[in-house]
Amino acid sequence: MLLSVQKVTKYFPVQRGLLGNPTAYIRAVDDISFGIEKGKIVGVVGESGCGKSTLGRCLVGLYEPTGGKILWNGEGTDEMSPARKHALQRMYQMVFQNPFASLNPRQKIEDILLEPLEVHSLLPPLERKGFVKRLVGEVGLSENDLSKYPHEFSGGQRQRIGLARALACKPELIVLDEPVSSLDVSVQASILNLLSKLNAETKISYLFISHDLQVVGYLSQWVLVMYLGKVVEEGETLKVLEKPRHPYTKTLLNATVGKGVKLEGEPPNPAKISTGCPFHPRCPSVEERCKTEKQELLGQEKGWKVACWKWDRI
Repeated sequence: MLLSVQKVTKYFPVQRGLLGNPTAYIRAVDDISFGIEKGKIVGVVGESGCGKSTLGRCLVGLYEPTGGKILWNGEGTDEMSPARKHALQRMYQMVFQNPFASLNPRQKIEDILLEPLEVHSLLPPLERKGFVKRLVGEVGLSENDLSKYPHEFSGGQRQRIGLARALACKPELIVLDEPVSSLDVSVQASILNLLSKLNAETKISYLFISHDLQVVGYLSQWVLVMYLGKVVEEGETLKVLEKPRHPYTKTLLNATVGKGVKLEGEPPNPAKISTGCPFHPRCPSVEERCKTEKQELLGQEKGWKVACWKWDRI
């Protein structure tokens, strides 16, 4: 297993007592476990605020998990020396949602792409510029673009530059945090096709984060559906899309295709999650036991898990 996530949590303190000790937390990521094999694409889907971006940032070391373990090729990242962690950083990269904010406006594209090579001492210095020229071609840009600044590009082109920067380190895993959500539909399609092509050619693994189940369905082989920091359903993507078993997954899918019951109301305060199923205040199929008893994520069939008492009646 390339990456193994074992019961990972990430809590953010939001209230403190008189002595400064935390008295309330937001459980942004709450007891999540899954794995990513080499060359595979795992999708993470859910509404804004469900914790999917926080999960991605934990995986690449931007956030330190509150609990649990993250293993890279079987080696726990919490047990690594600082030198080992630095050496490992180039093996996992992240492409951020906002292509307008993720690039330094004062740097030319060539300098942006050369920087990770210099930081990680990759390639002999005389070979780096030639590598960068080939790299921009791989993401659909031209050699002439290297002398330009980020403001001279469209959103889709900037996202290609962000992807090229991630690829410069020759990583084994890229975390893609809503990489197409701010782009036009036609541009989204070109970026998704590029990601699919790169995965097929290089066997790079992706963790693809999105709020759109259909976009995740196009790219991923396995999907995690998150709600309030927890995974409420996971499985082979085609199985989940064909027959979602959790009411939240079903509502997300219906919203994507423009049919079915709309999801009413807002998610509850993540610092004051009630007992029972966290989705019960908004669930169209709620029963009394849902309000007091929490169903854990359990495997009901091969290649599929769900956290719902009514999974066989949805």
